[in-house]
Amino acid sequence: MRGLRLLPLISSATEIVHALGLGDFQVGRSHECDYPAEVTALPVCTQPAIDICGSSAEIDRLVKERLRAAASVYSVNSNLIRSLAPTQIITQSQCKVCAVSLDDVTSAFQADLGIDAQIVCLEPYALADIWQDIRRVAVACGCEVRGAALIDSLKKRMEQIQRIAQSSPVKRSVAAIEWLEPLMAGGNWVPELIEMAGGQNRFGVPGEHAPWMTWEALVAADPDLIIALPCGFDLQRTRAEMHWLSDRPGWSHLRAVREGRVFVCDGNQFMNRPGPRLVESLQIFAEILHPHLFRPKMEHVGWERL
Repeated sequence: MRGLRLLPLISSATEIVHALGLGDFQVGRSHECDYPAEVTALPVCTQPAIDICGSSAEIDRLVKERLRAAASVYSVNSNLIRSLAPTQIITQSQCKVCAVSLDDVTSAFQADLGIDAQIVCLEPYALADIWQDIRRVAVACGCEVRGAALIDSLKKRMEQIQRIAQSSPVKRSVAAIEWLEPLMAGGNWVPELIEMAGGQNRFGVPGEHAPWMTWEALVAADPDLIIALPCGFDLQRTRAEMHWLSDRPGWSHLRAVREGRVFVCDGNQFMNRPGPRLVESLQIFAEILHPHLFRPKMEHVGWERL
């Protein structure tokens, strides 16, 4: 591993690097990489090409405008990357909206041919893919044994949570909301986590992109729980955006609202980062679904009741 100079350009990749014990080799980061805290001192090599401070509706409009124009949602500082001389650049090809993509990095390479690094491309769609991504990073960095041990540890922690959660006779239906305006349901690994936590997922298919949904479909499903986990939003911002749901006609008549089972989550730090902290994401779902079985150690950290 001597001589490694790692440049993860997605937050989950940074977390994988550190979980593998390779944090000392990280030389830069993306604008979204913020965990563990020490990475915030590293040079920032990317930036969003849109204003990310707007409302859910405004961000959605800006993203769609960029994509219609075949323009990236992010820009890459190729000059800075060249100066950092990375040996491996870790990016992803799963989503052009969620993080810096392979296309973005390739464009930067084409603009400045002086960048010479191995591109490690992650493709997280389902939990099995995330284990493969950890293995892919470990192989690229020459620590295959360490990668296998990490995967085994994460799987065992998840299996323990799953075993306790699924011992409950209570099986509540769940609507996981990944975007608030327009409405989008949780996809990819989120439906898997909900089922592992003993819930009955009502929207979204495991291993497939988050689907658009309608208010009418949510009302018709009338789930036992509504869990909001917008991509890129922390607890405070998610809570502030919940008016997109609560202002709609019929909100107060929904079973989850009447019974006090509406929750907000830090989707930015947890559910929408396909890395080691999906274990904590599973713990969050388990605590929400089975408060009689799980001590709420992630409450006010990763979730809150609305």
